[in-house]
Amino acid sequence: MATTNVPYERAFIFSAAIRIFHWLRALSILVLVITGFYIAWPFLVAPSSTDVLVQGWIRFAHLIFGFVLCAITLARAYLFFFSKSDIERRSFKDVASVNSWIVQLKSYLWMGHLDKKGVYGPLQFVTYFAVSVIAALICITGLALYANVYHLGLGGMLGDFAAWLTGAMGGLAQLRIWHHYFTWVFIIFVVIHVYMAVWTGIRFKHNSVDSIVSGYDYHPKKH
Repeated sequence: MATTNVPYERAFIFSAAIRIFHWLRALSILVLVITGFYIAWPFLVAPSSTDVLVQGWIRFAHLIFGFVLCAITLARAYLFFFSKSDIERRSFKDVASVNSWIVQLKSYLWMGHLDKKGVYGPLQFVTYFAVSVIAALICITGLALYANVYHLGLGGMLGDFAAWLTGAMGGLAQLRIWHHYFTWVFIIFVVIHVYMAVWTGIRFKHNSVDSIVSGYDYHPKKH
């Protein structure tokens, strides 16, 4: 039985820095969600020994990975605007093109194939941009919550800003609630993101999960 081999060409799309930051951010989000829910509702039974500070260690992990997320959010913003590779910035052209929106939406309805100028289609780009804004808001509200507890060092430096933001958002309780709302946006996004990444790889045979691991994507050669 004869088989047909479709030739593919390999393209390097994600640098090592982008890939490392992607997986560090994924790890940070996972740890922050788990520890954040526990801080909001400490469901573990208190140990008999007072030497075991369960809530303290969980808060410590939350703080460490919170600072990691803040650093990654800043680094990814810098790389987007100033990286030598402009493959992410080229996605602006797709966002500004009505035809690119039509092509991507039709491809999701099994009526065509993806055709992008950058690494992201217009819907992907807008979604990732929105999530980046949410990440920044999570970091800002998280730092304000941090400064309301720790009044020395960085907390002291952020004290005036934290007091202003806390008052502007209606108090410490409301600030914490909005921090939780932003977290839920992240949770919903991650579920949809993983599904769409796998679905896209199956549907179009490229732009799949392995590209954020290896950095390479594969496209059918154009004749």
